This record gives sequence, C-alpha cells and structure tokens, in this order.
Amino acid sequence: MAQQGKRLADIYKGLDREQVHALEAAIALVKANAKAKFDETIEISMNLGIDPRHADQMVRGVVGLPNGTGKISRVGVFARGAKAEEALAAGADVVGADDLAEKVQAGQIDFDRCIATPDMMGLVGRLGKILGPRGLMPNPRLGTVTMDVKGAVTAAKAGQVEFRAEKAGIVHAGIGKASFEEAKLLENARAFIDAIQRAKPTGAKGTYVKKVAVSSSMGPGVKVDVASLSQAG
Repeated sequence: MAQQGKRLADIYKGLDREQVHALEAAIALVKANAKAKFDETIEISMNLGIDPRHADQMVRGVVGLPNGTGKISRVGVFARGAKAEEALAAGADVVGADDLAEKVQAGQIDFDRCIATPDMMGLVGRLGKILGPRGLMPNPRLGTVTMDVKGAVTAAKAGQVEFRAEKAGIVHAGIGKASFEEAKLLENARAFIDAIQRAKPTGAKGTYVKKVAVSSSMGPGVKVDVASLSQAG
C-alpha cells in the first residue's frame, strides 16, 4: 500500500488537477498515468444539471461502445423453453426460471447483466429487492425485457453499457482498458457522451452537462473542457 501511495503521490505531483483538457488530451493523460500492475479500467464521469429524484429529470439508458469495454460480461437470462435455448446458444452464462430465481434468493448471483422474457417478469418482479439495488433489474426501456433474447445477449456481450444518473446527478461508465489504443478510448468516450446528450430529459433546465472528468481505476481524475465535447456529437 505504501508503494501504491508513493506512485499516486508522484502522479499527483506532476498533474495540475484544476487544469481542464480537451477530451482527447484528457484520455491521453489518464492512459499515460495508468501504471498499476493490472490493466486499469478507464472511466468517464459526467456531472449533469438534473435532479434524478424527479421523474422528468431522470437520465437512464444503454449504449453500445464501438470498441467494447475490455470486460467480459456474465449474462443471466430468465427464460423457458425455446427462449432459454436461444439464450444459451447466444452465449448467456446462466439461464433458468424458477431454479434461477431460487439461486438469486439464496444470494448466488453469477452474472452482472440480467435479461428476461416478458412472461418471466412476474417471477423476476419478486426478486426486485435483490436485483434492484445491484442495478440488475430487467427493464423494457433498456432492452433487457425482450423476446429478442439473442439480440439482447449479443449486445451485452459485445460491450453495451447501462447508465443511470445517481442522486447527485452524476452518470459514469467504464469506456475501456488502459491497454486500449487512445483512438479507441476516444471513440468509446464520444459514443457514451453522445448517448448522454441524446438522453437529455424534458425536465432538465439550464446547463445540462456541467462537469466531465476521466480517470483510471488507480489514478487521479483529469478534468475535461466541456466545450470540447461539441466534437462528440
């Protein structure tokens, strides 16, 4: 831990944390400083001028990152019969109905994305208190309650990320790994920013995108010049 603290101190020493950078420069800086012994996740966070407690100011959705996230998602699917077979064929990691619900209730949650066919929602709805807080509750608006099981599983495996504004109006997501080329991280960042801009709710008043920062798992945040995001549209 002491070595890790020294490494971070060295990075902070050479970084003006108040300086803002164009998106491309911010990503380059964060990538250059991602020197942990593992492949760090590069994350973008956006502070929005919204109050998510109001339904007309909620920002939520999904976006497919063109270059994936660098993380292999484990996908769980609630389905029966032919749709269960379709899910398995598409690469789902865990598929079931009542048996899967029992596992979830027992705390065995072996997936980080969850999909369900519409007929399963009566069963899945009873798991809301377990799946909801983990951000795993299937939702028609996010394409995770669907008869197109194959499409949903494929998208989840291909680097689709869900986003949801937190209480303070902050939305964030991993946009790749430090090992990614800068151009691919930039492309992913622009896809995410574009999705957030398109998701602007009707109730949002005043400045929508207030602050943006890019960081790595173990590194400091680098501020992004919001004006530079106009290139992201």
